[in-house]
Amino acid sequence: MSIDAILIAPAQLQALQSSEPVVVIDTRDADTFAAGHIPGAVNLREVFTYLATSTPEGLEALKSTFADALGAAGLSGSETAVFYEDALNSGYGQSCRGYYLLTWLGYPKIKVLNGGYSAWKASGLPVSTEATTPAPAAFPALTGTDVMLTQADVQAALGTDTVLLDVRDVDEWIGDSSSPYGKDFAPRKGRLPGAKWVEWYRFMKPSAQGPVFKTPDEVRAECATAGIAPDDTVYLYCFKGARASNTFLALKQAGFSDVRMYFGSWNEWSRDESLPIETGLPVAKSSKKPSLALAA
Repeated sequence: MSIDAILIAPAQLQALQSSEPVVVIDTRDADTFAAGHIPGAVNLREVFTYLATSTPEGLEALKSTFADALGAAGLSGSETAVFYEDALNSGYGQSCRGYYLLTWLGYPKIKVLNGGYSAWKASGLPVSTEATTPAPAAFPALTGTDVMLTQADVQAALGTDTVLLDVRDVDEWIGDSSSPYGKDFAPRKGRLPGAKWVEWYRFMKPSAQGPVFKTPDEVRAECATAGIAPDDTVYLYCFKGARASNTFLALKQAGFSDVRMYFGSWNEWSRDESLPIETGLPVAKSSKKPSLALAA
């Protein structure tokens, strides 16, 4: 599947809205939504803010919370869900978090607005300040897909050939900060032992309408710089599964065949003192051979 199958351009979204049932979901905060949004969009901030744990109880709560919320937003299974944020480099992957959650729940029709609301406005398309009253629907009972990792899954992958891919911001990767919400928001700083790192921003590039996703070839090239191949088993994580959702979308549509995400991410892992972490600055081993001292 090409990346264009999930990503939708602003003009394509406008055309889709006039041709078939679509539920557009705005993941920004309520005040920003009220100041201007895509006409007909439903505001669902919880797509970004909900913090999940990977216990059976935590995942069941995640499932029921979003089945209820997305049904209330009007999703019955026949509509196409289209998520958007303000701009792909400023919303921490929140629209992609919606894509990931619906993928996990098994929803059949999901898209993300490439470039976000900024691209919509840059295209000169209409905006609205009118409150939207969605027609509630019964969210369908679906067979989910195997894209969700638990803490135990990640523990079992430590020290194996599975690629643990950290996509957090650089200050988190080097252990200077514990989260995007402040240096000491979480109790420990560091990274998963043996993890590789590709900062999530690297899967996007500038365009005339603002940041958009890189092409599949460009995504594969970014991964190659970290020694990650499309046939590797890749376990993604960030802080709470938003930025990693951005990368999940990029990798899946670039042909990476086995990509899953630890949705609890650093927010969950760092709070269990029994779990191992790497701390301090990541250091590469020198490839230089030691020089031989010459005999006098």
